[in-house]
This record gives sequence, C-alpha cells and structure tokens, in this order.
Amino acid sequence: MKIEPGCRAAFHYTLKDDDGQILDSSEGGQPLSYTAGAGEIVPGLEHALMYREAGEHLDISVAPQEGYGLRDENAVHRVNREYLAGLLPQLEEGMAVQADTENGPRTFFVSEIGSDSVILDANHPLAGLTLHFSVDIVSVTPPGKIKVDY
Repeated sequence: MKIEPGCRAAFHYTLKDDDGQILDSSEGGQPLSYTAGAGEIVPGLEHALMYREAGEHLDISVAPQEGYGLRDENAVHRVNREYLAGLLPQLEEGMAVQADTENGPRTFFVSEIGSDSVILDANHPLAGLTLHFSVDIVSVTPPGKIKVDY
C-alpha cells in the first residue's frame, strides 16, 4: 500500500547536516509514526514520502524553506539577565523556554548565557540548514484501520 493522505506511516530515519554530522536518528529505537498530510513532519520530507510504500529506502535532501525555515536574525533577542532572574538557575544553552510576547506565547532557545545578558533565539535550531534524511519506510496503515489501545 502506498502512503496517501490520511494513512498512518512509520519509518526509521537518520538525519544529517551538509557536513555529514548526524543530527538525529531513530536507530535503536522506535520508528517515527505520522499521519500523511497532517503536517506532523517537515513539509519537504512529507512530500517526498507521499505515494511511497513500506520496504522502500529513500535518501532525501530537504531545503531550509521546506524544512524548519530560513534563519530570521530579527528573531534573536539579547535579554538582560535581571528579566530572567527566576529562571537563571536552571537555564542551559540549547534549552527551550516559553515566553509571552505581544503576539502571544512563543518558544525561544537559549543560545548564549553571558554575564550581563542571555541571548534567546526564536528560530528552530535546525532553521537555515539543508536536512539530509536517510529513510526506511516500515509500515503504511490505511485510514480507518488504525488500532487504538485504551
């Protein structure tokens, strides 16, 4: 059966950057499951998997625009440490934090903790990168055939 909108599909993957560095992998764990067409994975990967079948292996490169987007330097903010005083003891570089902004709640990643300030970045950590996926499709389940355990 081919992956079509509404199907559940599962795949093992290894994700690398342009230098061949492994960024993420399902190796040794459970395959990643998603509903085709539901926007649960990056658009470029979802598009490349559509109409493929269980047992197929694919090597897919996803441009930033079809992955986590281009980097937006306007989404990087230097914040005085005093505004984050309650959070400072547990803050670590790379950590995701939620903050209320004038446009509503937003996720920021702590990119640097300095002596006077903290740099918060609203870009996804993989924004601006071309994503190189090696994918093995494990299963495809048609809509309406998904077993739910309660």
